[in-house]
Amino acid sequence: MASVSIPRIILFFIVAVGISAAELDSDRLQAEVARLAKMSDGVVGMSAWHVESNRRFEFHGDDRFPMASSYKVPIAVELLARVDRGELRLDQMVTIEPHDLHPGSGMISSLLNKPGVALSLRNLLELMLLISDNSATDIVLRLAGGPQAVTAKMRELNILGIDVSRPTANLIADWDGATLAPENEWTPERFAKAFDAVTPEQSKQAHDRFNQDPRDTAQPNAMAALLEKIYHRQLHHAETADLLLDILNSCQTGDARIKGMLPPGTAVAHKTGSIGGTVNDVGILTLPDNAGHVVLALFVKQGSKSEASERTIAQISRAVYDYFLFNAHQ
Repeated sequence: MASVSIPRIILFFIVAVGISAAELDSDRLQAEVARLAKMSDGVVGMSAWHVESNRRFEFHGDDRFPMASSYKVPIAVELLARVDRGELRLDQMVTIEPHDLHPGSGMISSLLNKPGVALSLRNLLELMLLISDNSATDIVLRLAGGPQAVTAKMRELNILGIDVSRPTANLIADWDGATLAPENEWTPERFAKAFDAVTPEQSKQAHDRFNQDPRDTAQPNAMAALLEKIYHRQLHHAETADLLLDILNSCQTGDARIKGMLPPGTAVAHKTGSIGGTVNDVGILTLPDNAGHVVLALFVKQGSKSEASERTIAQISRAVYDYFLFNAHQ
């Protein structure tokens, strides 16, 4: 937020007790985030780090929130680590089998569902991050070694507050209360039948369980720590690190979230996530005028109105943007 003139009597008080104007602005940002969080009927978590100055703000930063599709960021991190180790190649072709067509967002299940389709690993990575394709995600997760390998990578990085536990197909089924057939029997028709069999009461009970489930959750502070490492290109070879940032910069979802109230053209490398009452966006903002960069992890859980949650994310993002823009060098 833009700085304002401070009356002389307040300046005298600041000098007398040793409080800086920057500290006052910091308190104002914290208060503004708390105020904006009330505009959503869900629970809000936020972690914002100014990379260059290492100043940090958090709101419920160590609480656990469902990641939904924002968990595709740690999945990408482990996949690309395997590419760097020579275990996988981005140009290797992967045949899409009938059991690879999974429910949820994306285009593979709806447009590329005829036999004989093959996509490169890079194509799958891009579909996972650019349009949040769930079928691509579950293939990428399998090639990355599965959920345990991704979580193990987080622990290797000393990031204890991110857990990847299930493919998207299982995550969505658990959220809705559906019982899935064995994985080798999955088809779009079997998925539809399983979800159609869930009663409204079973679905409501499943939603309640999901909100208390520690699987596939993250702490905002932990996600911010991962984003900072991605920004600093600490996790991969230079070319691979640049590729990840380039893809995140081209994300095609969530225009009403972090980017929703920022000036047009603001560079945001980010990934969204949504399921039920969960609405998320996590990413890296580039401030203008050499004011630096901000890693920002914003989560809303247990909300009933996705539009309100998105608006809250957008407003908090603008408050954070303004604060660091006008206080970049303090």
